[in-house]
Amino acid sequence: MGLGVNADRSGAGRARPRAHDADRSGAGRARPLAHDAKPIRGASEQVAVLIQHHIQREGLGPGEFLGREEDLAAEFGVSRPTLREALKLLASGNLIRATKGPGGGIFVARTAEEGISRSVSDSIAMMLETGAATLEELLDARLLLEVPIAGHAAHRADAALVQRLREAVEAETRADPDDREALAAADDQVHRTVAAAAGNGIAEALIGWVFEVLQPSLVVKLDGAVLHSAIVEQHRALLAAMEKGDPARAERAMKDHLLYLRDVLRMVELKDGGG
Repeated sequence: MGLGVNADRSGAGRARPRAHDADRSGAGRARPLAHDAKPIRGASEQVAVLIQHHIQREGLGPGEFLGREEDLAAEFGVSRPTLREALKLLASGNLIRATKGPGGGIFVARTAEEGISRSVSDSIAMMLETGAATLEELLDARLLLEVPIAGHAAHRADAALVQRLREAVEAETRADPDDREALAAADDQVHRTVAAAAGNGIAEALIGWVFEVLQPSLVVKLDGAVLHSAIVEQHRALLAAMEKGDPARAERAMKDHLLYLRDVLRMVELKDGGG
């Protein structure tokens, strides 16, 4: 639970770590956050870490109030310019947002995992738009990530996972083959369910770009070229592996599915290139 607005404005409430030593005399005199913590180069970076620790310790979630700029500067024992630099670092990582006017202040934007996912997605989207990465390269990267994740998910599979995956596959089966939006949503649900079932928040965050960047581009690029029945069959094979709790079978099913998409992509690009 976060500090209330009144506590923030009066300086009362739960004491937060202070970074005044780093702010006044540089990072050299700043006390380390842990015995083996890596030294932080500047006061603003240290304050950013302290704020992240506070968010995690208090269990603040997206949309919750963190504080006003002047109150946060006082609470963490730093100047407002130093605090602003720290907030810029957090904002660049998609972790906090600031609003002005009545009721304004600093709010949590995303969890740490969501921030990582957004940052990676933004970077990959830029690479795709500028030609620094191709759809086939992204599919290859997806193979490296999603195949072992599927195996891990099968190893951890329980009744709840199997049921969620079964519902997603059934929705995909019932969808109109011409309803691109419904098919994309069902496919998205299948892959997100498997990724979440692996039980690793960092791994899940690192493949968020698959759903936010690659999938929308593939849906457009492969429209009319992918057989709906083939995708359903591949997803059913993945479901069967999860039902059996068979990691090797799950990895094979995911690999076959992604290789099929890569083969179709190659054929479409060959056709588009006049080959």
